[in-house]
Amino acid sequence: MSTDYQKAREGLGQRLRELRVESPDGRLTSTALAERLGWPQSKISKLENGRQTPTPEDLRAWAEATGREETFEELHARLKGFESHIRSWRRQLAAGHRPVQDNWKTLVDGSRTLHRWGNFAVDGMLQTADYARHVFQCYEALQKCPKDTEEAVRARMRRQEWLYRPGNRLNVLLWEGVLHARICPPAVLVAQLDRLLGVVGMDTVRLGIVPLDAELALPPGNAFCILDERLVVVEDWHAELWMDDADSVGTYRRVWDAFNASAVFGTDAQRVITRVRRSLTL
Repeated sequence: MSTDYQKAREGLGQRLRELRVESPDGRLTSTALAERLGWPQSKISKLENGRQTPTPEDLRAWAEATGREETFEELHARLKGFESHIRSWRRQLAAGHRPVQDNWKTLVDGSRTLHRWGNFAVDGMLQTADYARHVFQCYEALQKCPKDTEEAVRARMRRQEWLYRPGNRLNVLLWEGVLHARICPPAVLVAQLDRLLGVVGMDTVRLGIVPLDAELALPPGNAFCILDERLVVVEDWHAELWMDDADSVGTYRRVWDAFNASAVFGTDAQRVITRVRRSLTL
């Protein structure tokens, strides 16, 4: 995965490695540093290679263990700079939607469990090709980005291969308003609702619908995705917000759990979808 966020994390890891090998007490091996900190050696490796995000406490301990206590503020500033990383749509869509879909496929392929909340469109992991085509066209008009709709649709459909791999789990909640949203012709929407009816009961998918008349503990808010309890990606009109600090991930998981408590599943979810489907005039 090549993102500004990951590059920033790798840069911090490189700085941590520099502090280890240039310690005033002499070059420290990763094993020696792990022993000094009381950490597993694998944690040293993950931090230095940008595969794990350190906590502020980790950074303070690292600075002290390498004899460079004065570098903590620098390290902490780097951490705060990418704990909440904004990836603007203007930059992401400069070459069209296809590269964004490819990046998301890489991100999803490296995950086993997804928790998603959708309040404006059917989740991309469950979209039909025709429905996805209209979604991309909407955003092409808004963002004035290069038109590569068909390539983007094919990339999104390839991303859905993840659903058919044993051990993966998609936990998706949709606001009922999504089922009514006429962002595509009625015939396309009917086919999309049929697709949703078909995934109810899949062993890799748990689909919940939050009815319009359900009591809510929170306002619907923005759509978001939590990947393996390690990263949350929030969608807004101007950008995606990527966060992997424990507090943010925990907050969004509590939000997801709140909507989950208001959702219906199984045959009850199918009844809601079927009711909306019958209301459509073709």
